[in-house]
Amino acid sequence: MVKKELVLEGEVCPNCALKIEDEVRRLGSVSSASLNVMKGTMVLELVDDFDQGTVDAARDIITRHEPDVKVHEEEPDRNKPAEKDPLLKEKLTLGGALVIFALGFLFEDSPAGLPLFLTAYILSGYPVLYRAARNISRGEVFDENFLMAIATVGAFSIGEYPEGAAVMIFYQIGELFQDIAVMNSRRSITSLLKIRPDYAVLITDGVEKRVDPKDCTPGDIIVIRPGEKVPLDSTVIEGSTSVDTRVMTGESMPRDLNPGDSLLSGFVNISGLVKARVEKTFGESSVSKILKIVQEASMNKAKTEQFITKFARVYTPIVVGLAAALAVIPPIVTGGPFSTWLYRALIFLVISCPCALVISIPLGFFGGIGASSRNGILVKGGNFLEALNEVGTVVFDKTGTLTEGVFEVTDVVTDMDRHEFMGIAALIESSSPHPIAKSVVDAYCGQVDRTMIREAKEIPGMGVSLTTTDGDIYLAGNSRLVSIEGKDASLQGTNIHVSRNGSHIGTIVLQDRLKANAKETIAHLKGRGIASVMLTGDIRENALSAAQDLGIDEVHYQLMPEDKLRILEEKLGKGRKLVFAGDGINDTPVLARADIGIAMGAMGSDAAIEAADVVVMDDDPMKIATSMDIAAYTRTVVYQNIVFALGVKALVMLLGALGEATMWQAVFADVGVAFLAILNSMRIMRKDFRKAK
Repeated sequence: MVKKELVLEGEVCPNCALKIEDEVRRLGSVSSASLNVMKGTMVLELVDDFDQGTVDAARDIITRHEPDVKVHEEEPDRNKPAEKDPLLKEKLTLGGALVIFALGFLFEDSPAGLPLFLTAYILSGYPVLYRAARNISRGEVFDENFLMAIATVGAFSIGEYPEGAAVMIFYQIGELFQDIAVMNSRRSITSLLKIRPDYAVLITDGVEKRVDPKDCTPGDIIVIRPGEKVPLDSTVIEGSTSVDTRVMTGESMPRDLNPGDSLLSGFVNISGLVKARVEKTFGESSVSKILKIVQEASMNKAKTEQFITKFARVYTPIVVGLAAALAVIPPIVTGGPFSTWLYRALIFLVISCPCALVISIPLGFFGGIGASSRNGILVKGGNFLEALNEVGTVVFDKTGTLTEGVFEVTDVVTDMDRHEFMGIAALIESSSPHPIAKSVVDAYCGQVDRTMIREAKEIPGMGVSLTTTDGDIYLAGNSRLVSIEGKDASLQGTNIHVSRNGSHIGTIVLQDRLKANAKETIAHLKGRGIASVMLTGDIRENALSAAQDLGIDEVHYQLMPEDKLRILEEKLGKGRKLVFAGDGINDTPVLARADIGIAMGAMGSDAAIEAADVVVMDDDPMKIATSMDIAAYTRTVVYQNIVFALGVKALVMLLGALGEATMWQAVFADVGVAFLAILNSMRIMRKDFRKAK
């Protein structure tokens, strides 16, 4: 499967977007097509291989429906000066139409009245009339352009000139508000794209040179001055500074960094000049991963969005049919004047326009995804955001998720010289990336001679096996890997047992601290009626102690990765949705298998990002609760829009059919509903969810 993204420059109406998607999906080599009105992009999934002919056909379909929209196959130059006001033409046109419309009222009883109203109507409604005529000529009848054209032409035909012009003008004002809302949402994504660095200062042979971050490779040395963005994932090798991490992690306080500390691309250097060693290429950097996730998030639509999309496709033909029946049947049955029932049918058409629903629902989910990003949480789609409202159980990995994952050696039990024993343990553990292994290496006050290693192998869930150049075989790990028969097995903490050629030579005891807000996270989830489960490879005593301190409902210990997967699968499908939250190092299969996988602080793990549905950009477990707060608020706003829009429309349709509503009321109800629904959706982006903590 090959993905191709087209960038759409200009505004696309929501109903046209649905038609474009349907037509593009019918192209032979297209397996799926998703047009994102909010972002102004269309993503095609092509079967087998890239096909330029299919891409060109998709471009033609877009421009046929939206002639004013420019289609690019690559992202336009982001350094190009932005147009001051892309909607200026529409604003001036509507302003002029309103002035002429007002003059029409002054001369309503004179011969100049009709020409003025007609001029205001044509000036404001030309795009609608043109699209309606074009679509009818293609056999594409039922859309909002058709509704507005029929309603307004009908009003003029029965002598309701002011109302006909007013319907078109205020409909276009509603469309303008919609375009402004979409443009503001697009700007929120554009502002996120600004975290992408423009350059890197590379040191080559002692000379500094500005280069494109894509030209840097791992091992290069770069300089980051105060005020500059960190261009690539790197490690500080010289200097100290504070960095602003808000865009990447949502942290409000700056982070102090010293030599040896990691820098993520997208951080902003605040205070000191530092030199850093590049660890990853630009394509593998944290900022690239974040941008990719955010840009693709809206492709995964929530069930509510999908329902509204399907609803809109059948809604318009139904209301047109009802309006036609309202115009024809009552006069025949009652013998009343045809013009009276035609007027009521036109009111029915005006209020039936589905724009408020079609634009405000996706805008609500878009706002929820944007609010999550601002809080350091990447949600990969509206479907996952909606699913977070249905969670019944959160399953946690312990180390690195609920605990800090920073282990301290608290005791060493051995008959050997302590320094010699720690040297052996550090040599073995130097071959493992596990946090516990790193803590053992850090605790050794000496140099590890890795030239002594002939072969090293990590044994998942158990420990490390190492063969030295002398032929000795060492094991370091838990009691399932190293026999401790006859030894003290009651040591409190995480125990690393070490053996040489099958004989136990000592034990290292480590302790892992609970995260400061882990307990509050569990309490917050309990307040939502969500059960908590902890899965860990740690020993029974450590697991039970941590679970008791945190208030965890259920705990499973001394698990291997396959055990975690088995327990998770046993819990799936039993009631509400199940979330797994892990640090993303060894938990990729479990993250992928859960209803919702949340990777904690795993921006360095490609596998975790691919497998997880939600990525927390730091190690704060409270972000899990915050993501659910955002999801709940988003759902509330979306449901408010649905109930409000459908309720008002149904009421005014009924009043119009009974002759109790005028076309003025219909147009204000339609535009007003759309405007209020859009404003309601935009509240999500403005709410401060950090207060939920």
